[in-house]
Amino acid sequence: MTEEEARQWLQVRFDVSRETWQRLERYVAILLEEMGRQNLIAESTRPQIWSRHIADSAQLIPLAGNWQGPWVDLGSGAGLPGIVVAILSQTPVQMVESRRKRIDFLNSVIQAVDLPNASVFGGRVEAVPPMTAAVISARAYAPLPKLIDSAAHLADEKTIWVLPKGRNAQNELEAATRSWQGVFHVERSVTDADSAIIVAQAIRSARRKARG
Repeated sequence: MTEEEARQWLQVRFDVSRETWQRLERYVAILLEEMGRQNLIAESTRPQIWSRHIADSAQLIPLAGNWQGPWVDLGSGAGLPGIVVAILSQTPVQMVESRRKRIDFLNSVIQAVDLPNASVFGGRVEAVPPMTAAVISARAYAPLPKLIDSAAHLADEKTIWVLPKGRNAQNELEAATRSWQGVFHVERSVTDADSAIIVAQAIRSARRKARG
């Protein structure tokens, strides 16, 4: 997907308003500026920021279906996909990030872009108070088994998990299903034919099921 194709896909898929475009453009500008102070995205992806990061994050929204409730983004880092989801939807988005510089960056973006529906939990995923997320996302956060284990207290059987996993999606899924049962499937990425996204629901411990 080229940069122009990414912008066209966003416009068609989300019917992006002028105000929303301005927010996305502002976020991209802040992200690129901050790259001079900390490594938020791979340097090699700068020229493809709209396809590799903005559209790549936005594609998770339709995969989550018609959810109602908070969207929790684990290990948000640069705000991908958390900030993009908050801009393109009206849903409450809680981003979880443990690194101080990135926490400060995310809070500065929320203020600069005017995203009252977004917030940041500063700390480890395991430390987030128990809650029930409607959607959980994580991009480059942790291998799937560890990811689920760290965030299981934030989900119930209705929670939708949307987890970009690149080219290793199938291998990670096979590893995770040794410890976790649920309804899993793999979606191909619209931005990279070689990448995939794991979508899951009704995740529960396989060990708990075996004991029961």
